[in-house]
Amino acid sequence: MKKLTKKEEEIMQEIWKQGKAFIKDIVDALPAPKPHYNTVSTVLKILQEKGFVDYVKYGNVYQYFPVVSIDAYKTEEVDDLLEKYFDNSYVNMIAHFAKKQDMDQKEIDEIIKLIKSNKS
Repeated sequence: MKKLTKKEEEIMQEIWKQGKAFIKDIVDALPAPKPHYNTVSTVLKILQEKGFVDYVKYGNVYQYFPVVSIDAYKTEEVDDLLEKYFDNSYVNMIAHFAKKQDMDQKEIDEIIKLIKSNKS
């Protein structure tokens, strides 16, 4: 799967959130300063070329929808992060976040419970 630039990911987040959207919907949902309609259109063309979105044409207007799910993208990103920074070790990654975020015992217990429930 190809990587997304920051701007591409910002637009994909809106498409994932909305499910399907016209360019105007995306522009309206993005934070200020709002990008120009043509800028969003160009980014959507790139996203289509990368295989992240497709569209349905209604006259001269396009409604975009995700082809790659947010879960698939998250998995790819986390796997990449795991490989690059944590020697492919979930233990190293979780230990890093536990130290960095000053996790309390309740949060640690929730993670352990989640891990155990996924193992059954």
